[in-house]
Amino acid sequence: MNWRAIFAIVRKDLKIVLQNKGVLIPIIAVSLIIFGALPWVSVLAPSMVNMGGTSLEQLNALIAQMPAGLQNQLAPYTAEQQTVIFFLVYLLAPMFLIVPLMVATVIAADSFAGERERHTLETLLYSPTTDRELFIAKLLSSWLAAVFIAFIGFLLYIVMANAAAWSVIGKIFFPNWMWMVLVLWVSPAAAGLGLGTMVLISGRARGFQDAYQTGGVVVIPILLLMFGQLTGAMYFSIGVVILIGIVLWAIDIVLIWYGGRVFRRGRLIARS
Repeated sequence: MNWRAIFAIVRKDLKIVLQNKGVLIPIIAVSLIIFGALPWVSVLAPSMVNMGGTSLEQLNALIAQMPAGLQNQLAPYTAEQQTVIFFLVYLLAPMFLIVPLMVATVIAADSFAGERERHTLETLLYSPTTDRELFIAKLLSSWLAAVFIAFIGFLLYIVMANAAAWSVIGKIFFPNWMWMVLVLWVSPAAAGLGLGTMVLISGRARGFQDAYQTGGVVVIPILLLMFGQLTGAMYFSIGVVILIGIVLWAIDIVLIWYGGRVFRRGRLIARS
């Protein structure tokens, strides 16, 4: 395995990402909204709903419909504190996974489809690397960037969540152990899901936008997790988060295995 050649391709891809506004702007915008803005919006939610004619009691009625485990976690807090913690710690947890998933999706969409638009695909395919090494390089460039941004975003979210909720909670309450498992175990798997799907799609797509739009369906499982929590069907406990990670890693392994089996640079040259 020629790791020098692999990391040369990884460095090239990441350099292109930093220079490509069409790739970089969505990553920055979504990250700032989720990690920077949403914590403050969540803390203001009780007063906002009161202004709209909805009382805090109605929000607490929603929380009362949640699973018993979540209610036990929130029991030591006041009604207003429960609402804030419910939003910041639990409801926004699946939304956090959108960031590594999106970053991996965007970069992987650019990995091959973008090469076609820049007319650099043929040069890349004739580089002194095997098909396996080229495939691994494309996976690593997307995955490493996604995991890095997820970890940096998590640090920002820690600061913003505690700062936004300080006037209500009065202490540092975030993160908890569930979030540590979510960040260290599930977010890398979410990134793997995005890149595993998109590398397969972008290898067949004609352009970056085509690949990115087609791969947008990978966000649907995350939206279902959010809906599941909002309806009280489940909540993000440590056990549930571990299980989600196991499922995602299993899917990643299948996608990457299949991608490695079908990836052939000759096919890409024929489509370019």
